[in-house]
Amino acid sequence: MSDTSFDYIVIGGGTAGSLMANRLSADKSKRVLLIEAGRKDDYHWIHIPVGYLYCIGNPRTDWLYSTEPDAGLNGRSLRYPRGKTLGGCSSINGMIYMRGQSRDYEQWAQLTGDDAWRWDSVLPDFMKHEDHYLGDAAQAAQRDTDFGRFHGHGGEWRVEKQRLRWDILDAFAQAAVQAGVPATDDFNRGSNEGVGYFQVNQKSGWRWNTAKAFLRPTCYGRPNFELWTGAQVSRLIIETGADGALRCTGVEVWDGHQKVRATAAHEVLLCAGSIGSPQLLQLSGIGPADLLQAHGIEVKADLPGVGENLQDHLQIRAVFRVQGASTLNTMASTTWGKARIGLTYALSRSGPMSMAPSQLGAFTRSSPDREWPNLEYHVQPLSLDAFGEPLHRDPAFTASVCNLNPSSRGSVRIRSPRFEDAPAIAPNYLSTDEDRKVAADSLRVTRRIVAQPALAPFKPEEWKPGTQYQSDEDLARLAGDIATTIFHPVGTTKMGADSDPLAVLDSRLRLRDGRGGRIAGLRVVDAGAMPTITSGNTNSPTLMMAEKAAAWVRESAILA
Repeated sequence: MSDTSFDYIVIGGGTAGSLMANRLSADKSKRVLLIEAGRKDDYHWIHIPVGYLYCIGNPRTDWLYSTEPDAGLNGRSLRYPRGKTLGGCSSINGMIYMRGQSRDYEQWAQLTGDDAWRWDSVLPDFMKHEDHYLGDAAQAAQRDTDFGRFHGHGGEWRVEKQRLRWDILDAFAQAAVQAGVPATDDFNRGSNEGVGYFQVNQKSGWRWNTAKAFLRPTCYGRPNFELWTGAQVSRLIIETGADGALRCTGVEVWDGHQKVRATAAHEVLLCAGSIGSPQLLQLSGIGPADLLQAHGIEVKADLPGVGENLQDHLQIRAVFRVQGASTLNTMASTTWGKARIGLTYALSRSGPMSMAPSQLGAFTRSSPDREWPNLEYHVQPLSLDAFGEPLHRDPAFTASVCNLNPSSRGSVRIRSPRFEDAPAIAPNYLSTDEDRKVAADSLRVTRRIVAQPALAPFKPEEWKPGTQYQSDEDLARLAGDIATTIFHPVGTTKMGADSDPLAVLDSRLRLRDGRGGRIAGLRVVDAGAMPTITSGNTNSPTLMMAEKAAAWVRESAILA
C-alpha cells in the first residue's frame, strides 16, 4: 500500500471485479488498483469442484451472512453465502454456465430505455470472453452450423460439459420429456426451455473461477496493476464541488491495522456484489435518507432505492427415495466408497468430486397458460436435510425447483455505521399471492414428472414434502418449510430510467445523485445493477454486464 494514487479503483475481486480489472489494466497508461476483502484463492478446496461443500460456511472463503427471520419461510432464517476471496462467488458457486432468456434483456432495455441491453446487444458481450469447449478443434464434428452465432471460443471464461452422468438423472430427463419438456443440449441460445445436463465453468475437471480467468497470469504480469487482498473498503470518499456537484474521488480502506486512503483520478468501480455494494453505498452516505440519519450518517445523496428491490431464486427441494439406483448417498456411505471417489478424481479428474452441486437442469412452465418457462430445476443424485448437512444413507434424488421470475421483493440495509457489521438481509420470500401459487404449482409439476414411466423402474417414493399435502395452502406452507436459496441475490442497486424513483443507476451503471444528476467518478458493476432477475443462474450475466461496463469506462476516459 505504498502507492495510493491510481486512475481506476475496482472494489471487489469477485466475478465482475476480476473482469473489470483485466480490461482496464490492458491500457498500460492507466494505473489500476483491485481491492479484495478476502484472501487470495490459494485454498485447495476452491479449485476442486466438490469443494464448494467446504467453502460455503467457511470464514476463509465466505462472508457468513444469514437472512432475517422470514415470514414466507414460516419464520426461518437462511444461510446466505457470498464469496470472500479472489474470484468471489465464482470461487464457491455451482459453476453452472447460464445466460437466462432473451426476454430478460429485452425487458431490461425497456426498463432502462437503452437498447444496449437488448438480447442482440448483450450476446456479443457474452461471447467476447467465452471459451466454449465445442470451439476446440477436437470437437469440430459436434458443432452445428449455428454454433458461432451463439458461442465464442478463445476467451478467458471456459465452458465445458460435465465429466460424469448418472442413470437416475438420465431417467429423470426421459421422464421430463414424457411430461412434455423437450430435450436440449444447449440452454444458452435465448430460450432455455428444455431438459439436459448443465454446462459448467470448469477446465479439465478443475473449477474455473474468475481469478484464474482474468487475473492470472495476465494482470499479475502488468506493472500498472496492483492488488490489495485482506483489505476491506470502509467507505467511499464523496466530495462536493464548488457548484454543489458530487464526485467520488477514492476510498478509505481498512487493512487490518489501519485505515488507508486511495484516490482514483478517473473512476471508482464498485463490484462488491448485491449485498456488499448497497451496504458500502449506505455507509458512505448514499441511500435512503431516513435510514442513514437513523445511524448518524451524513446524507450525501438521498437515493431510496439503494438496498431495495432485492430478488432471489428460492428453490423448493423435493426429495424422492429410490430403489435399484446408484446415488451419491450410497456411493459415499462407506470409507471404501469415499476412497474410490477420491481415487477416481486423482486419476482422471472425473467422478463425484468433479460434480457441480446440480448436474441436470430443466426449464418449463408452472402451468400451461404461462407464456414462457418460469421454472428451473436443479436435479441432484443425492439428498440431505439441509445444505452442509450429512447425506442421507438411503438412495434418493432431489428435484429442486425455483420460480425464475419472483414478484416478491426484499431489502439490504445497514444495521449500524460500522463497516464491520453485516447488514440486515430480508429477501421476503413467498410474500406475494403469485409466488405462493407458483410454489404450489411447481411441486405439482415435479410430481407429474416423477410419475412418468421412465422413472418407474426405480420406484420413486416422495419423502419431502410428502404426498399427503395436496392443496394450494398446504403446498405453499410446505414450500416455506423446505425451501432454501440458490444464492442468486440481485437488484439492490438497480439501473433504470430517469422516471423511476427507485432506480439507483442510469443505464450505463452510473450513480444518480438524487437531484436529477450523477455522482461523477462512480459506477456499480455487479448483479445488484440488474433491474429484474435473469431467468436462470446469475454468474455469467454478471460477467456480461462487466464486459459492457468496461467498454463504457474506457470510452469515457477517451472522451474526457
